[in-house]
Amino acid sequence: MEDNKEISKNIYLKTFLWMFLGLFATGLISVFAYTTNVLPTLILSGIWPILLIAEIVVVLLFSFLFRKLPPSVVLILFFIYAVINGVSISSIFYVFKLSSIIYLFFVASAVFGICVLYGYFTKKDLSKIGPILTITLIACLVISIVNLFLNVTLLDTIIDCVVLLLFFGITMFDMQKLRVLAENATKETENKIAIHGAMECYLDFINIFLRILSLFGKRK
Repeated sequence: MEDNKEISKNIYLKTFLWMFLGLFATGLISVFAYTTNVLPTLILSGIWPILLIAEIVVVLLFSFLFRKLPPSVVLILFFIYAVINGVSISSIFYVFKLSSIIYLFFVASAVFGICVLYGYFTKKDLSKIGPILTITLIACLVISIVNLFLNVTLLDTIIDCVVLLLFFGITMFDMQKLRVLAENATKETENKIAIHGAMECYLDFINIFLRILSLFGKRK
C-alpha cells in the first residue's frame, strides 16, 4: 500500500512537472518565433501547412503508440509537440495586447486549477461523460471548419463558449482518469502514465487559455 502511494505521488509530481516544462518550452518558442518573425516567414514560404500537419501527426503518434513506445521516446514526442505548438501559438502576439495575454494566462491557470481539483476530489464517476464531451468537441471542430467559409462572427463566439465549457469537463475527466490510473500503477507503468497525463493536461490548459483569450482578450 505504501509503495502504491509513493508511485501515485511520483506520477502526480512528474505529470505536472512535465506539463509545466512543456508549457515553458511552448512559451519560450512562441516569444522567440514572434520576435524573429518566424511565423510570417513560414506562411509566406508555404511551410506553414506542413507544420500544422506535423503537429497533428505528432499528437496521433503520441495517442496511438504511447503504450508501445519506450517512455523516453514518448517524452521526446511530447516536447516536439510543445515546440511546434509554440510556433503556432506565437500568432496570439500579433492579435492581442501583451498585458491581456499575461492577465488571461493567469486567469486560465486559476480556472484550470479549479477543474483539476474538482476532477481529483469528486466522488462522481465522470467516465460516462467522456465520450459525450469528445463527440461534442468533434462536432464543434467540424462547425468551426465550415464557419471558415461562412465567416459568421457570432457563430465563432458561440463555438468558443461551448468549447471552453467542454474543456472544463474534459480537464475534470482527464484528472479523474489520471487519479484512477495512478492508484493502480506499477513501477513499470509509472513514467508512461505521468507523460500521458502531462500531455493531456497540457492540451487541456492550452485550449482553456486560447478560448478565454479569444473571448476576453483585448485586441491590438
